Amino acid sequence: MDEVARLIERAIAGRAFPAATIEVGRRDTVLWRGAFGTLSYAPEAPPVTNATVFDLASLTKVIATATMCMRAVDAGAIALDARVADFLPDWRGADREAVTIADLLEHASGLTAYLPFFRDHRRRAEFERAICTLPLEYVPRTQSIYSDLGFMLLGFILEDVDLRLDLIFRLKAEATKPLADTTPAPENSRGFRLQAEADSESRGFRLQAEATAFDDPIFNPPREWRDRTAPTELDLWRGRLLQGEVHDENAWTLGGIAGHAGMFGTARGVGVFARMMLDGLAGGSRLARAATMARFVEKSSVPGSSRALGWDTMLPTSSCGTQLSSRAIGHTGFTGTSLWIDPARDLYVVFLTNRVHPSRDNNAIQPVRRAVHDEVVRRLA
Repeated sequence: MDEVARLIERAIAGRAFPAATIEVGRRDTVLWRGAFGTLSYAPEAPPVTNATVFDLASLTKVIATATMCMRAVDAGAIALDARVADFLPDWRGADREAVTIADLLEHASGLTAYLPFFRDHRRRAEFERAICTLPLEYVPRTQSIYSDLGFMLLGFILEDVDLRLDLIFRLKAEATKPLADTTPAPENSRGFRLQAEADSESRGFRLQAEATAFDDPIFNPPREWRDRTAPTELDLWRGRLLQGEVHDENAWTLGGIAGHAGMFGTARGVGVFARMMLDGLAGGSRLARAATMARFVEKSSVPGSSRALGWDTMLPTSSCGTQLSSRAIGHTGFTGTSLWIDPARDLYVVFLTNRVHPSRDNNAIQPVRRAVHDEVVRRLA
């Protein structure tokens, strides 16, 4: 992978981002890990290591929210064709009454992409009402517009369904227990566990990890992780450099935990999840039933959409370049993160950077990311 390393090093020298980690692997093994650069551009900034933590941004949508939705479907708590109006009472009106859970997951609900609710809304109740009563931007299922708003609603719905949320999303590096097993993970587990708990004040769903050194991804990482966390933006709204607190302002206003953003993690931790996804797509994972996983990675029938349920799928213009197969699924995060999984090649690539440091007005990562993925595939051919 020497050429891949050189691509990343050149990108750092060109100030596409100061910090990067990468992990490449297959269903049952890690093929390569690399850590590059320093946490920031400051002269005294510490070097990046494989333990460096990144703000995963919208990787939250697939690692947490879509996975929790799979588990909820398997548990019978929600159905993909269930109407959003059956869960959220403010979601009313002839223009939206037929919108389903699947429509939210496919970014085909009619909701606009983004709004800065953080400027004048606080807590779940205000966010939920504002989103539910917002005029739709288009007729549902006539097109797909990537929307943070729909995934915020999915987070609220997951909180409200009658489930033991602490058992919905338990991921371990050694996934040997059946889905129905409720045995707690051992205290020294090297895997990670995401535990949802209701917050009586914010009503935001809470996902927390058991505290061991590499139990990630998680929301609201502990203060002890700050020194090994790659900083994101110098945020004028909050008046400080963000390091160890979520970059996304709407997620921050919801307490750092939301359906669309909020997770932090290492390439190693995201790699655990990627291997479990590959295992599941081969019929062997504990994440969800095989049929459920197959449905979640199925490309949408919405006109012009590349989306699956939560996931994006392979296109010639995708962030993963041109070499992955048509079965590849993936996602990016605004902060400069990405995860691509190709079951046909039995391959995953986790690529984490802090491209928004010190400012979000830097999109130099885009050609770099495509080139990195293409070169990885070439080296493994």
